[in-house]
Amino acid sequence: MSVNFLDNLVAQKILSVTDAEKIKKQAASNNESIIRTLQGSGLVDGQKLLAAEGSFFGIEEVELSRHVINKETLNILPQDLAENYELVAFKKQGDIISIALADPGNFKAREAVEFFARKNNLKIKYYITSFKGLGIAQKQYSTLKSEVGEALDVAKEKFEIPSEDAVSKKGEEFEEVIKSAPVAKMTSVILRHAIDGRASDIHIEPMEDKTRVRYRVDGSLHTSLTLPKYIHAALISRIKVLAGLKIDETRIPQDGHIRQKDGKNKIDLRVSTIPLSEGEKVVMRILEVTADPPSLEDLGFVRRNFEAIKRNIKKPHGMFLVTGPTGSGKSTTLFSILNILNKEQVNICTLEDPVEYHVEGVNQSQVNPEVNFTFASGLRALLRQDPDIVMVGEIRDNETAELAIHAALTGHFVLSTLHTNDAFGAIPRFIDMKAEPFLLVSTLNIIIAQRLVRRLCEHCKEEFRAPENITGEVKIELQKISNAETLIDLNPKNPVFYKGKGCPRCNNLGTQGRLAIAEVLEMTPQLKEVILNGSKPAQAEAEIKRQGMLTIRQDGILKAMQGFISIEEVFSVTSED
Repeated sequence: MSVNFLDNLVAQKILSVTDAEKIKKQAASNNESIIRTLQGSGLVDGQKLLAAEGSFFGIEEVELSRHVINKETLNILPQDLAENYELVAFKKQGDIISIALADPGNFKAREAVEFFARKNNLKIKYYITSFKGLGIAQKQYSTLKSEVGEALDVAKEKFEIPSEDAVSKKGEEFEEVIKSAPVAKMTSVILRHAIDGRASDIHIEPMEDKTRVRYRVDGSLHTSLTLPKYIHAALISRIKVLAGLKIDETRIPQDGHIRQKDGKNKIDLRVSTIPLSEGEKVVMRILEVTADPPSLEDLGFVRRNFEAIKRNIKKPHGMFLVTGPTGSGKSTTLFSILNILNKEQVNICTLEDPVEYHVEGVNQSQVNPEVNFTFASGLRALLRQDPDIVMVGEIRDNETAELAIHAALTGHFVLSTLHTNDAFGAIPRFIDMKAEPFLLVSTLNIIIAQRLVRRLCEHCKEEFRAPENITGEVKIELQKISNAETLIDLNPKNPVFYKGKGCPRCNNLGTQGRLAIAEVLEMTPQLKEVILNGSKPAQAEAEIKRQGMLTIRQDGILKAMQGFISIEEVFSVTSED
């Protein structure tokens, strides 16, 4: 039946014959259904595919990511049945239950649910949903608090060790506690919910009478869970065991990592512990090492900024810099560029701390200061590896700056990051690191300064009128923009903005994901003259205006007027710029 559906898509010219054959082979190779393979392939728009499925199978479609399902309705079908057969009950009216299927061609699933319905005197109405929507719905079977709560109930009966005693308890009894099922399950649940919730960091913090678990999602920390203090020592020790750290060393900070698998993706958790007055704190950075970096357009680079980047990555040598504070997405931008540059005929080598994205065909090294493998010593070694393109994770000191400039001068294309507030600020920063201005102007091609802001949820954003003080500041900034093309389709005299009201798709946050707001400064003969004359502010401002460069705040304002981000966050993120 699913093969017939594939033929139907070809007949309707939704899918080409070549792509249909590719889907058949991929489905057979992965031992999965054709519809699952189709949905994951990206060859057909998700909404168009669901509509085609509904028409072919004669079943209405439903978007489950918009539904918060009543607990009683959800539990009509046992969780194992729902997960095994890829379906879920999402509505009940009288004796009729609405069942959403991800694969309507799976007749074994229908047989199983119909047998269950007959046994319980229920009638069924089927709907089609996406695998993504189904996954969101099925996660409602369990919540972080309920899963951890179950483990805590068992844990309390099994042990109750005060944290101050746990530190000194090094015998077999404590070893058993940290390996016990409740603690292992609790740790596993905390990690899984963080990964499922797209968190970038997990904070497990000791407080006076409790332990707090916070997740950082889209740049903001949210308390997800509080635990009784007695569990803290065992939980921290369990994480230390997984990360290969010393569980009996609580006086000094330690660093390690945990490698996990989430479906087909590999997840790397960088683990950092530090002693506090109330006990040890753990922070885990979550890195999806097998994920492809987003495209420049997905990151938010458009129009002038996008064109400037495209121009400069075509240059055979020179330096490409991305600046900004920690957590501003510098590495992601660099990897988006490396993805474009990654061709068989070029040798790309990177030095990173740590390796955040694994890119096939790129030679990636992780620095290790403990054995004197630093950015500086590593860069020296890389230049003997016949590289065409070199990426240095960060220029931190005089030696690395000198080597990077030397590499760019000798015919290499060098990408790197620097900690400065704005694009032009990279120039005096290099000069502070003893870089010669005449060498700098010969090597530097482009400087990007960026920040990350939360993207408004597409499903619940709505127009709103900003307060007068914000609108006034917006108009002043818009008047400074010299490039009229950037204001196309916008109304600078009467700007309209947007905000997210919150919905089930975005966990009622009003935001979903992040994008970059940026300024892009190119090296020009005029900018060279400014640098050689001592980087005088008035000359620098004149050149920035002549280039038509948008400041970070101006780029953010334009994106806010287009409905991508909130204007309040733009002003908050750029308040010190």
